[in-house]
Amino acid sequence: MQSGQMKAITSKELEYIVDSISNEDLLIKQCAATAATTQNQTIKQACQQYIRSMDHHMDMLIQTLQQHQSMAPSQPQQ
Repeated sequence: MQSGQMKAITSKELEYIVDSISNEDLLIKQCAATAATTQNQTIKQACQQYIRSMDHHMDMLIQTLQQHQSMAPSQPQQ
C-alpha cells in the first residue's frame, strides 16, 4: 500500500463511529433543551457554544464515513 492511501475501515471502527454519532446527537439534543429552558444566560451561551462544537464533531464523523464509503463492500461479508 502506498503512503497516504486510505485503508478500509474495519467493522469495529464503523461501530465506534456510529456509536459516536449517536452519542453526539443525544448531547446536542440535551444541550438544545437546556439552552431553550434555562433563564441563566451564561448557561444558555455555554450550551449554544457546545452545540456548535458538537455539530463540528458530527460533520467530521460523517465526512470520515463518506471518505470510506467507496471502500466499503457492497455485499455483507461471509
